[in-house]
Amino acid sequence: MSTPSVLFVCVHNAGRSQMAAGWLRHLAGDAVEVRSAGSHPGERVNPAAVEAMAEVGVDIADQRPKVLTTDAVEASDVVITMGCGDACPVFPGKRYLDWQLEDPAGKGVESVRPIRDEIEQRIRGLLAELRVPVRQSS
Repeated sequence: MSTPSVLFVCVHNAGRSQMAAGWLRHLAGDAVEVRSAGSHPGERVNPAAVEAMAEVGVDIADQRPKVLTTDAVEASDVVITMGCGDACPVFPGKRYLDWQLEDPAGKGVESVRPIRDEIEQRIRGLLAELRVPVRQSS
């Protein structure tokens, strides 16, 4: 079976989608191909998101917001949108999920932690659906 690929999309690709991609890389390792992008990418990843993820041992400090391309969507099996509305291109045959998550933009790390934890639970559920085992932490 080929490696499943997942694309996370939000408007700025600076918070929710970056945290989701970080969790998926952390929990699945190389078992899933991970992409993230934004319909209007921000300048940098939200520092509160970076800090909140670092608290649980997931480093997203080196990530950069990327622009959403139709190629990224076409190359992905599952497209998970997070508040980008109609900006996300839709292709037949792709599985789309829309995760309603609070936007961490402009919030401090205390407000980002519950968003981080909700994303972790959703990623664990996604891995179960994809039948990808969660990698054991070293």
